[in-house]
Amino acid sequence: MRINDIDYRTVWLEGDVVYMIDQNRLPFEFSVFRAANYKEICYAIKTMIIRGAGAIGAAAGFAMAQAYLQSTGKNITFIDNARKDIERTRPTARNLFYATERVYRAGRKSREAAVIEAQQVADEDARDSRNIGKHGNELIKDGFTIQTHCNAGWLAFVDYGTALSPIYHAHKQGKKLFVYADETRPRGQGARLTAWELKNAGIPFKIIPDTAGAYLMSQGMVDMVIVGADRIAANGDVANKIGTLEKAIIADHYNVPFYVAAPTSTFDKDCKSGKDIIIEERSEEEVLWQSGMHKDGSIMDVLVSAPGSSAFNPAVDSTPSSLVTAIITEKGIIKP
Repeated sequence: MRINDIDYRTVWLEGDVVYMIDQNRLPFEFSVFRAANYKEICYAIKTMIIRGAGAIGAAAGFAMAQAYLQSTGKNITFIDNARKDIERTRPTARNLFYATERVYRAGRKSREAAVIEAQQVADEDARDSRNIGKHGNELIKDGFTIQTHCNAGWLAFVDYGTALSPIYHAHKQGKKLFVYADETRPRGQGARLTAWELKNAGIPFKIIPDTAGAYLMSQGMVDMVIVGADRIAANGDVANKIGTLEKAIIADHYNVPFYVAAPTSTFDKDCKSGKDIIIEERSEEEVLWQSGMHKDGSIMDVLVSAPGSSAFNPAVDSTPSSLVTAIITEKGIIKP
């Protein structure tokens, strides 16, 4: 994506240092986070400086390569411990494990091989996202209104994205589109990141409360829903940001096509169904507190819940394949 007349990827490697767009500072401030070693990438993944299946996968691949570069001699214990640290950062994202495994195996040959493999993982992610856009564009008609949930755009992958990639392709072809972006509580990825991307791309949109989806679909105001995925089980069940299941149920009730956009690296053939997908539970602070920009331009955290309250914060849910119209992959559009 082009920002301030400069082409950026979400995450990239220069020498032995990894750089990534700091998504916690968006949309109020555009800055780049510098990770000099694999532990700093682990921190970035855990704290959601970098987020989204493909971006997490690429970052994890670079982290594994950094571990090889940091190791002395053939210190396999250091490498194995680094791999465990990386894989503990986000348990649901299939791309993380896919990338770590690839780079780990390559690094057994040489450090150089690890770096080359990590770069290849990132390049493939960008290429696959671009192809997802080409295939998904075939589903979008001129004049369509599309609803999204969370952020599965450029920021969630190395480039292009998944759920937003077909929208970007359709827009470039001159199709008139309108997007409703769910705000996506509690982190607000839709309101903060998807909205920022769409504004950058010049695509008309409105942010809607997460609870407004049913009303819009009941009024015939949505032609299709496109979401991303953190992991897809062998039976086609889809794990994605919490609230995705809700949208799928509503879309099914009102006969609105519900599409999942994801590269094949997100498919986990060893995971039989959604029941086997680990549901990450994140800190209750994300629910109880919100960050935003004050009128004076300062960014601050504010308590938005009754003082003394506790919260339950599952990060993802699992949508049964029966509610998914089709999955848009880099290889084409398939039935779940």
